[in-house]
Amino acid sequence: MGLQEAVARAFDPGAGLAQSVKEFSPRAGQTAMAQAVAATLDSGGVLVVEAGTGVGKTFAYLVPALLSGERVLLSTATKTLQDQLFGRDIPRLVAALGVPVRTALLKGRSSYLCLHRLSDARQDAATQSGAVLRDLAQVEAWSLTTRAGDLAELIQIDERSAVIPLVTSTRENCLGAQCPQVQICHVNLARREAMSADVVVINHHLFFADLNIRESGVAELLPTVQAVVFDEAHQLNEIGVQFLGRQITTYQLDGFCRDLTQQGQKLALGVADWRALVAELASSVLSLRRLIGEGNQVGRIAWFSGEPVGVDAQGWQRAVADLHASLQQTDVVLRSIEDMSPEIQGLQERAQRLTAELDIFSHPVQPGFVRWLEAGTQIRLVQSPLHIAETMQTRVFATDAETKSRKSWIFTSATLGHDATMAHFLEDCGLRDAKVLQVQSPFDYPSQAAIYVPSQMPNPGESSHSAAVAALVADASIVLGGRTLVLTTTLRAMREIAAALRHHFAQSSAIEVLVQGESPKRELTERFVNGATPGGHGCVLVGSASFWEGVDVPGDALQLVVVDKLPFSPPGDPVVEARAQHFQRNGKNPFHHFHVPQAAIALKQGAGRLIRRETDRGILVVCDVRLIRMGYGRRILAALPAMQVLATQEEFVRALRALTKPSTTDQRWCATRAPESLTADNSFPARAWCRPAAG
Repeated sequence: MGLQEAVARAFDPGAGLAQSVKEFSPRAGQTAMAQAVAATLDSGGVLVVEAGTGVGKTFAYLVPALLSGERVLLSTATKTLQDQLFGRDIPRLVAALGVPVRTALLKGRSSYLCLHRLSDARQDAATQSGAVLRDLAQVEAWSLTTRAGDLAELIQIDERSAVIPLVTSTRENCLGAQCPQVQICHVNLARREAMSADVVVINHHLFFADLNIRESGVAELLPTVQAVVFDEAHQLNEIGVQFLGRQITTYQLDGFCRDLTQQGQKLALGVADWRALVAELASSVLSLRRLIGEGNQVGRIAWFSGEPVGVDAQGWQRAVADLHASLQQTDVVLRSIEDMSPEIQGLQERAQRLTAELDIFSHPVQPGFVRWLEAGTQIRLVQSPLHIAETMQTRVFATDAETKSRKSWIFTSATLGHDATMAHFLEDCGLRDAKVLQVQSPFDYPSQAAIYVPSQMPNPGESSHSAAVAALVADASIVLGGRTLVLTTTLRAMREIAAALRHHFAQSSAIEVLVQGESPKRELTERFVNGATPGGHGCVLVGSASFWEGVDVPGDALQLVVVDKLPFSPPGDPVVEARAQHFQRNGKNPFHHFHVPQAAIALKQGAGRLIRRETDRGILVVCDVRLIRMGYGRRILAALPAMQVLATQEEFVRALRALTKPSTTDQRWCATRAPESLTADNSFPARAWCRPAAG
């Protein structure tokens, strides 16, 4: 039996998955995608599939991959999706299909417990705080029972805990073959299992990081597989350029100082003036921080010549020279005693690498690259390529020639472009001669969803805009009892809208306002869902970039998604500007060929949070009048699913009110039939979000 026939049988409504997987229901789009994947696995080549929300793309690529009998590498955008594939989706399908498949999960080394560093953690001065000591005690207890050593098993510890860097290794501080725990190292165990597995699940970060530094095992794994699947492929370019470039950060330097202090005190305190050595290095790092902090700049800062824009040239040269001298002096001292222990030798190699990375930023930026400084909780000096196209052609697809085989490459996501061609994605990723398939969502969007653009909303550039968005959200969320997700385009707008909402609900316990960053994303999402249960406080969740995707809240828990502005890339961002200039140099209008498509794709991604199942119903509100007043707004609207349009505030109110009626769950929107009105004139009690009439 051929692969395509086997796939057809698996998706047959009367057999296969329908008999074994409770949630499975046949979908024509899913079957079409699965057959396209199977054909690519048979013949090789590149397949790009945009599968709308609800298609079931995970099963559509997993079933043919598992039935193919080939060795397959699956790459996802996040470690969370990795865990879902490996721990839930693949085991269920393996059981349902009855195929003997060995699977493995491979993450970056920072995801695994380092037994050697755990043994040293109690001696580290950073463990003296009560919170860190409590977390360390949990790690120590867990370390006695875990086999994989994957920190994802430790759900009781916040992923932002200060204990994590103390009990994990990095490329810089790993002792490698000289580590006394090398035989039972969790990282090495994961790599060995990956090399012997039929299906290996990795993530995009690991894939590109390994292409750059070749130290996690993916580079050795890639030539041995016959098929590679990139899920959530829309993130490939952004993740790729991040890891294919060069960078040096104050986080790296702080970690180096910390390890230098610990190992020096333990092994070589009497050999050199260790405290003075570390103090000089730490002082040079602090000087760099102060120099950037003096301008109060946050975010990406353009860097065209000798120093970043807006940074004092002489101060920058002095700070970098001092840091360079401190690293060189540390290197000299460590070289003189490197034979004392593997730890000292490792520190010397780190000093050498850090010096080399710093040297890169003393020379002009390479053609085809962009350089910037990122300021915030840490300082990052970054130089990256504009896109991953060249790397994909010369270093990824080249493995086909090396192994004299024709691999199958599958790229899929719910959002790969603003039109059917997906030209920007193909160009950025260097996907020549790719077969392109667009599978529409099975959801009945005109029946299930509506879109509303408040015509009287202030312009996005006006200072009153965030307050107006908050007022609309406050009024609407009262009607729905919460169930509202607010997506903002900037952290500033997120904070302003959240503060206004909390002020509005300060005297009431009816609605709880949840804000990105105040708790882990997973915890905020759980609290949001629980708030919609009987007896729960209704919730409004306000988030920025990380909440525009990866949020899956099916059912009535989420019925209103409010977007504050069209998600155009931030002006002045050096990477955005460099890409726009690339289009201009090639004779294309950057706004029409880059900015508008990017905004359309981002809005499409955010709108995808609203309808997650066939029975979901909800409203998307875009608080940006440019969507209906500007010519490019039609292009952006065309990228969205064909939702019912609510033209007036009254229609919006009726649609909101209809969502509160259980009996209307499966009914179509009806803007002409008004349910019980909220006020005598069928409008919100508060009209603060509307622009006041002139005079």
